[in-house]
Amino acid sequence: MTISAVEIDAAAVADDRSTVTRPRQWRAPAVGVALVIVLVVVAITALAVGRYYVPPNEVARLLLGQVLPLRETWLPQERSVVFDIRLPRVLLSMVIGAGLALTGAVMQAVFQNPLASAQVLGVSSGASFGGVLMLFGGVSGGYLVGGAFTGGVLALVLVLLIARAAPGSPLLMIILGGTVVGAMFQAMVSFVTYIADPQQQLPSIVFWLLGSLATATYGKVLIASVPIAIGASVVIALRWRLNILAMGDEDAVSLGLKPTRMRLLLLGCVALITAGAVSVAGVVSWVGLMVPHLVRMMVGTDNRIVVPMSALLGASYLTLIDTLSRILSTAEIPIGILTAMIGAPFFVLLLIRNRRQLWGSDA
Repeated sequence: MTISAVEIDAAAVADDRSTVTRPRQWRAPAVGVALVIVLVVVAITALAVGRYYVPPNEVARLLLGQVLPLRETWLPQERSVVFDIRLPRVLLSMVIGAGLALTGAVMQAVFQNPLASAQVLGVSSGASFGGVLMLFGGVSGGYLVGGAFTGGVLALVLVLLIARAAPGSPLLMIILGGTVVGAMFQAMVSFVTYIADPQQQLPSIVFWLLGSLATATYGKVLIASVPIAIGASVVIALRWRLNILAMGDEDAVSLGLKPTRMRLLLLGCVALITAGAVSVAGVVSWVGLMVPHLVRMMVGTDNRIVVPMSALLGASYLTLIDTLSRILSTAEIPIGILTAMIGAPFFVLLLIRNRRQLWGSDA
């Protein structure tokens, strides 16, 4: 059986097993176009607003003027604000938001658990420890990124070693291993924070842990984009196999898929994306937990649609949150605080009002 035939069979079985999502699948093209439009509007708005206001039409002309021979109507200060200060930040928020939302969609599909996220693997805690260790040592820049990435990968390796060594269900062991490893790295983060110099080291450590894009540069955009793009490309290419994994291991094997190997590959991509995001922005929670649910409410539970749509909505969501963090007060609010303040109550509301629609279940 060829891969295309497997994909067709998997889609047919998924459609047969899920009658709830079928009426909403026709919305997917319209929702996709709407999300692209929303992303463009949010990006232009983010480039326009701030302490120095730039009219949105001038922002659009500035961007189009890079590829089209438009007459220059903007001021030099407007060009500097847009391209030197705000554009790197908007690009970074879009990349990280898309990546974090994508990891949430993958984790929830792999574990068939609406509460699953990258935190389950302990990757965020591991990446946080690596970054905090670099800040404690008085280094930043590339060392900070490398330390956070190394910590995230180390956390994943430990989780997989625990899962292989312990008897029982592989998925259950991964969840338990992730809980243990995450708690261990979080304890080490707390220890480093406790012994840090309260005048020199502690402020930068705490601000980084809360999540911020205030120091965004084109270099950080590139650094974050490489691991996120690699992991996202693999996930998007294999997104239809998430539907097969949802059928159970026996059906997956009968369709020619190796469930354990596929889960490890997908979880490795999640770790890569999460580590890349945390290394440049700190810990930004709730994006991967909330955004995929919003997408499922709009287009159903087919992961072939949910995964790319989650990336689009996640990019818009985090860009909007970062814009609010800049304009709500004179002192910038860390985005990790805002995502938690907005995400937690909204997620509870989603579970209460839409528990049947979220997963196509009558439970």
